[in-house]
Amino acid sequence: MGNIGVWQIVLILAIVLILFGAGKLPRVMGDVAKGVKSFKAGLKEEPEEKTVKEVSQAEVSPVAASEETSAEPAPVVNKQDGPANS
Repeated sequence: MGNIGVWQIVLILAIVLILFGAGKLPRVMGDVAKGVKSFKAGLKEEPEEKTVKEVSQAEVSPVAASEETSAEPAPVVNKQDGPANS
């Protein structure tokens, strides 16, 4: 069902030619090419943004990890013992 044959491509091209006309077809194809070019440029920019986010997260993560692992143990509060001031 997903296979496009030669006759389907010819039919699609004929419909495009009828809709846009021979005069507008080069301009339409130029616009499509510009769109594809800008799309590819957008894809190239995305990994750069990801690396900036990953670097900023990497800088934040070690600080948070060092706060979690402190050398001093947390004080243990026993509910059975009364207040220390009694």
